[in-house]
Amino acid sequence: MLTTTAPNAAPPNSSPGALFRLLRIVVAVGASVLAVFCAAILLGAYVPAVPKAGLVGPVLAGQYPLHLALIAGVGLGMALVAWRAGLVRWGRVLTAITSACVVAVLVIVAVQVGSATRAGTDISWSSPFTEPGYPAVTADETTTYARPEGAALDVDVYLPPATERGRAPAIVLAHAGGFRTFDKSDLRGTGRWLAEHGVAVFAVDYRLATASAPTWDKAPQDLVCALGWVQDNAARYGVDPSRVSLGGMSAGGTLAMGAAYRLVDSTIASSCGGTPAPPVSVVGFYPGTDVVQMWDEDVLGTREAAEWFTGGTPQEHPERYAEVSPTTHLRPGLPPTLLVTGGRDPSPSRAGVVTAFGKALVESGNRATVHVLPFAPHAFDDAYGSLTSQTSRTVLLNFLRENS
Repeated sequence: MLTTTAPNAAPPNSSPGALFRLLRIVVAVGASVLAVFCAAILLGAYVPAVPKAGLVGPVLAGQYPLHLALIAGVGLGMALVAWRAGLVRWGRVLTAITSACVVAVLVIVAVQVGSATRAGTDISWSSPFTEPGYPAVTADETTTYARPEGAALDVDVYLPPATERGRAPAIVLAHAGGFRTFDKSDLRGTGRWLAEHGVAVFAVDYRLATASAPTWDKAPQDLVCALGWVQDNAARYGVDPSRVSLGGMSAGGTLAMGAAYRLVDSTIASSCGGTPAPPVSVVGFYPGTDVVQMWDEDVLGTREAAEWFTGGTPQEHPERYAEVSPTTHLRPGLPPTLLVTGGRDPSPSRAGVVTAFGKALVESGNRATVHVLPFAPHAFDDAYGSLTSQTSRTVLLNFLRENS
């Protein structure tokens, strides 16, 4: 029997066509990009000492591990496709790398979920994707709490539901920013969340330093003024004046801790007159505990922050550095203190330093709670919906309920 073949038909075992070869190379290149990206990020997350990757890795892997898991998973899928499409060696290497990335990032997720569970966090799995940054919420009221030297200082007020007001606890919170930038609006997510859970929040502005105008003798006193203002206006907002705490994030935590401790040893007064009662408790989220150390180490701009704040170097103004450093004011009788920091914070508020400060508080006869969030960077709560941020809010709420 005679069989004929169309002139242009490909032989049964011919090599892949040009389009197929192009597509598999595109897939392999895409998998390579994702593999390199994920590997670099996770290397930095696990080994922070690696230059550059050690700074970026904890931020991305520590705050967005679920996002990174999806990216690594896509990379793994593409690597398998490239392998099956005939790019055997390339595909095998990519499959090995992306598989390792998937495992590494899932370990981070598991560790962070474990930390959240131990803290009693009601985990929202959608929030990491729907609230990657500060939520779009507004304060119940914004008003001016003082005008020292003519500078208007405002406060955002976040109040619990009307049914929970009357004798509610409250906290005055100071924002981050290296003593010289940002404002109270950065606290809106935490403020609204705490209010919804029964704690009134007063997020305050304070006078910021510039290169030519230090505020070492102004900003701490502004927080004392804000504390007194809340105590004086407690009835108006339905809070208990004897249950007002003081806290802050980063530089705000440094200011809050220093102001609270100095109220106990009577070495500070309000910038708007008078001296209020010390806060019932103190909170420092990734705070600097020693401003001299901030200058010495110069991580994430801490040297410039210290110099702007104090007006010079530790050699030029040793008394100013001592006055504004919480470490200087350790003594018995301080309010209970909560310290929360990230396990991958590279700054002077890193886990080892903050833990040592908490130990020093206890050895001085005080109560201190230290919570280190695994794989979390500095300013971990910038990613509002992240697992670490959810955990930190629960830790803060539990502390305020128990110590106010």
